[in-house]
Amino acid sequence: MENHLLLCILLLIPAFASSDFFVTRIRNIKKRNADNDLVVDGIEICSMKIDSKITSRFAHNVITSQAVNRGNVHKEVFFDVDLPKTAFITNFSMTIDGVTYPGTIKEKEAAKKQYEKAVSRGETAGLVKASGRKTEKFTVSVNIEAASKVTFELTYEELLKRQFGRYEMFIKVKPKQLVKDFEIEVNIFEPQGITELEAEGTFITNELQNTIKKTLAEKKGHISFKPTLDQQRTCANCSQSALDGDFTVRYDVKRTTPDNLQIVNGYFVHFFAPTNLPKLSKNVIFVIDISGSMSGREIEQTREALLKILDDIKEDDFFNFVLFGSEVHTWKEKLIKATPENLDEARKFVRGIDTRGMTNLHGGIMRGIDMLNAAHEANLVPKRSASIVIMLTDGQPNVGISNTQEIQAHVKKAIEGKYPLYNLGFGYGVDYNFLEKMALENKGLARRIYPDSDAALQLQGFYEEVSNPMLTDVQLNYPENEISDLTRNSFKHFYDGSEIVVAGRFIDNNQNHLTVDVRGEGANDALSYTTQQDAEETAKAFQEQEYIFGEYIERLWAYLTIEQLLEKRIAATGEEKENLTAEALDLSLKYKFVTPLTSMVVTKPEDYDNKDGIADKPIEVQLLCLASVKYKVSLFLPFASPLPMGTAEAQAATATRLVPQVSYLYRSQPTWHTSVDGDPHFIISVPEKEDAICFNINENPGAVLNLITDPVTGITVNGELIGDKRANSDAKTQNTYFGKLGVANKYLDLKLMVTPEKITVQNGDEKTGFTWLDSATLRQEGLTLIINRKRNVVLTMGSSASFVIVLHQVWKKHPLHQDFLGLYTLESDKLSEQTHGLLGQFFHPIDFTILEIHPGSDPKKPDATMIVKNNELTVTRGWQRDYRIDPKHGVDIPCWFVHNNGAGLIDGVHTDYIVSSLF
Repeated sequence: MENHLLLCILLLIPAFASSDFFVTRIRNIKKRNADNDLVVDGIEICSMKIDSKITSRFAHNVITSQAVNRGNVHKEVFFDVDLPKTAFITNFSMTIDGVTYPGTIKEKEAAKKQYEKAVSRGETAGLVKASGRKTEKFTVSVNIEAASKVTFELTYEELLKRQFGRYEMFIKVKPKQLVKDFEIEVNIFEPQGITELEAEGTFITNELQNTIKKTLAEKKGHISFKPTLDQQRTCANCSQSALDGDFTVRYDVKRTTPDNLQIVNGYFVHFFAPTNLPKLSKNVIFVIDISGSMSGREIEQTREALLKILDDIKEDDFFNFVLFGSEVHTWKEKLIKATPENLDEARKFVRGIDTRGMTNLHGGIMRGIDMLNAAHEANLVPKRSASIVIMLTDGQPNVGISNTQEIQAHVKKAIEGKYPLYNLGFGYGVDYNFLEKMALENKGLARRIYPDSDAALQLQGFYEEVSNPMLTDVQLNYPENEISDLTRNSFKHFYDGSEIVVAGRFIDNNQNHLTVDVRGEGANDALSYTTQQDAEETAKAFQEQEYIFGEYIERLWAYLTIEQLLEKRIAATGEEKENLTAEALDLSLKYKFVTPLTSMVVTKPEDYDNKDGIADKPIEVQLLCLASVKYKVSLFLPFASPLPMGTAEAQAATATRLVPQVSYLYRSQPTWHTSVDGDPHFIISVPEKEDAICFNINENPGAVLNLITDPVTGITVNGELIGDKRANSDAKTQNTYFGKLGVANKYLDLKLMVTPEKITVQNGDEKTGFTWLDSATLRQEGLTLIINRKRNVVLTMGSSASFVIVLHQVWKKHPLHQDFLGLYTLESDKLSEQTHGLLGQFFHPIDFTILEIHPGSDPKKPDATMIVKNNELTVTRGWQRDYRIDPKHGVDIPCWFVHNNGAGLIDGVHTDYIVSSLF
């Protein structure tokens, strides 16, 4: 069998710039050579190094690793790097035995078309995938001959953002084996001067403490970490590495004036961060989603965070809470001053917050905005104060106005630019694109809150970022006849510990002088001052040329311009979006940045089946994946009839909301939502493609289909089909629905059978029966069952996934249709990787490629060739009805329809999933 070497360098930069360095062993691990700890199965890792040069907050990072194949056969070497999502890759190359294979940056669509056929044949590989909260993974592999040497070099750039008064580089060190030359080196040059330079590591022992070298000389800072082989060992005679933990570098700059202006070669950058200003009082409306899907840990963590936030609210602040489920409730009718008595009362209110109903997001956000507007109109809050709306939701609107574009329009009209809106999306069921658009349109931002054990800290941390406003309505004005291509220069709020950065270029490249007028509103009076700078003064500050990399201010301006153009593009439409896209694309190509509009094509040697690769910039909606997972998929199946409206308990509200269009894999394995409903037709959403696959299962009434089987947890879910009351003689195939569902756990000896008439629970030999007219909660060892009258059943078995079975009732005298059931799976992450079945197999990743689109038998529905699971299928572009957003009318979801009962898409054939009985 071919030997493989997996060489991984992971750089994680959670806040501003960070790295996580690791090397894992070869895939087929063999015993180490006792005579040489550096050679593992014939491969020696000669060096690993991250070299970071930071000039005026702009970081230029080069990651280099070198390996030698000292074996007798060729081996595949993997180079994995996790870099910050805010960074742009600018270069990559592999050098094999003196021959360099560079990466080439092209327009994304051009690269995609050029390599589409190669992708379908498996001859290329996607190189960049989202991999964590703030990171994305760059992966490339290459086969090298015996005695060959390979050097990987990856370059990326990023503007470090100031937060809580510091810039931070966080490096997670985890090589997992001894490396001959292991080094992290950080060089910082700041013309203003450097203060508070720190470096620390969680894994640093007394033995390693002296390996951290730090020097600080006014404007220059240097950090290095270069342990010897012996210092890397866990013990004197051990071959394992002790390098495993966090390594952090922090610094700030001297601030003798409120700002700093630098001019180099026709470009300028302006840093604005005044200190020692009195804090503004603030007016905060917390708009909190309390729908059923927030039940359990999410609402507990929300309560915990709000209680911590109440401890931090200042007595001069004003605040209130708006809660929305199906209905909208407020703590008080108006904003309340944060007196000790009011804070105590607010704590009691927060402790009592509980979940109920569905998601009236429009009603909740509008109530909060109206309350804030009324407070300003009635002068209930100080004139010199900062107002903020913070909304937290975990789902999508499904009560009241649910059209997201309509909600955006109402919110924008109500706020009228008076204050920022911050949207926090809890978990994976949110329409993050909608939340981000709405926040950006109202001078705020969106932030995803990950449903992990630290979710409360995430919420509290975000509040701390915006809890200390120092100025409002900050405007940095530059001479219009002198400056072009100016980045954003107007900011609603300036927060303590942050920094405003503006860049631009001179119309006349020879101009070397600039005057800037800065204005803002402070706690006591207006801020107004003028600052001046010329190129000669900047040149004096930049005499240490060895710390300068290229035209750094020009690249900083390009980076910031592209970042802001892409941000504007999110909320833009039509011609405006096209213009923003074109401008961002031109700059991305000119400055060789891998952005969402460009791709980097990586070529490799042609021998040993090496595959070329395409590196793309992932976008937020693709988000998180396991390090070993390249493709993510979520499965949802639309209702054949609308759901009954109204409130329902906890998880039942999640079922009525249905599943998010995009689900995510994450290291902690978040909740997945899968379902089967209606005439069994399936829609598989594939976020990477921003597309979907659909297929039907056509079987006779009476057939029992296996939907989920997990041999590890012992859970099995089967469904029995029913047909219409009478056959439709005009139809080639007859409609079928699920008339019975059986859920069993063989390890708990539990069975649940549900029909449109009754619910039966069997625990061993004991049976308990209910009807759909009951409202009941049954709790016993290993089982929780909630019956919501004439709506749904919520079932949890042991510590495994939960299931919601929804009742669909039709008019009793309907000549054709009859009542049927729908099944929804919650927290499917609690099922094992061995889960299978018509639904269960789609808990696992999937990928597909569409080729050769051409007219089909229906002019409105073109055909194409789909490459999926190494199968070449003929598919048709069509639509399936999705009732998640609009339960009454549904929404047409475009998808590629796989014919013949999903043949070639599902594992095996559909008849493989027919079983003899429900249990």
